[in-house]
Amino acid sequence: MATIAPDGRPRLVPICFVVIDDVVWTPLDEKPKAVVDVRDLARVRDIERDARVTLLVQRWSEDWSALGWLRVDGEAELVATAGPAVVAALRAKYPQYAGHDLEGRPMLAIAIGAVTAWAASPAQSDAAGRTVE
Repeated sequence: MATIAPDGRPRLVPICFVVIDDVVWTPLDEKPKAVVDVRDLARVRDIERDARVTLLVQRWSEDWSALGWLRVDGEAELVATAGPAVVAALRAKYPQYAGHDLEGRPMLAIAIGAVTAWAASPAQSDAAGRTVE
């Protein structure tokens, strides 16, 4: 995920995420952080100042004809708590979250705006079923 730092440069951080109803959810989880309060993370401060974010998701394969990526531009907001469907989806995708208190922690909700995709093979399609060029 890329946010915009105060000096205008992109600030990049890898994230865990799920997509539900055109919203990307990413938790501010219990993995070690450089701050005590996750609301003090640089990415959160960036989003509070400028909500624009970009996500880049790749599909990697040793078979380069199967390579692809999806870029999502959107606007993020800090949400105090996410609903049970979001927490269940995150735990289903990432078993490591079974022991994390996702219900009691804030999350980032990213409203999906523009989507750009690429695939090495034109026959492949993106997550929305559109043909990728």
